[in-house]
Amino acid sequence: MSNKVHNWPEGVGRTVLASTDSTMTEAARVAASCPFPQWIMAREQTAAHGRRGRAWSMPKGNFAATLLLFPTEPPEIVALRSFVAALALHDTFVTVSGRPESFALKWPNDVLLNGGKVAGILLERGKGHLSIGIGVNLAEAPSAAQVEAGAVAPVSLLSETGAGVPPEEFLDILAPAYAHWEAQFTTYGFAPIRNAWLDRAAKLGEIIRARTVTEEHHGTFETVDAFGNLVLKTAKGTLSIPAAEVFF
Repeated sequence: MSNKVHNWPEGVGRTVLASTDSTMTEAARVAASCPFPQWIMAREQTAAHGRRGRAWSMPKGNFAATLLLFPTEPPEIVALRSFVAALALHDTFVTVSGRPESFALKWPNDVLLNGGKVAGILLERGKGHLSIGIGVNLAEAPSAAQVEAGAVAPVSLLSETGAGVPPEEFLDILAPAYAHWEAQFTTYGFAPIRNAWLDRAAKLGEIIRARTVTEEHHGTFETVDAFGNLVLKTAKGTLSIPAAEVFF
């Protein structure tokens, strides 16, 4: 593939930094002074974080970027953009690898490659803005010791598929892919996003575990509902779970 920018979305900025503490932190810093959508990518992060403040490892050659948006919908609608980002990532992985069968989407915010975690998504809301952070193991995966016990083992795109993709080239494919799904979302609502996500869902119809802050539930992953909640069929009945860690 070339280094050409692939149909970069109109009206969206593109910033590539040699190094920063965190692209999420950088997005928060620039939100007030540059109030337009933009992608902020860094070749190196010195203080990156994932969900619940967990440290995010970033070996050299991996991808870290944040999409800064200024949505006006209610918070519960804004939060559904994690599904939009997941679909964009899936499309990007298929484009760079040519292997649609190898990738799946894990509720609520991961992308799997051959059953291992290759990418994660993090949403953070600020005053008037939304930051969608995306981390991808392009070249190297963190060690299993760096992830929570029982979590999906990390893998890299390079080791699993042989596809060596520079981070900036990955960004140039991801940005238009996200713009496509964002247009679907803002035009038609969550329904087409939900259907597309379910078509790519990992472990749909299978037994999984969903761990909330206070409980752990075992059951069959039935669907994702119209609000983005995980729907689990358990021995005690059907549960709709808005937030949890999922284990296979």
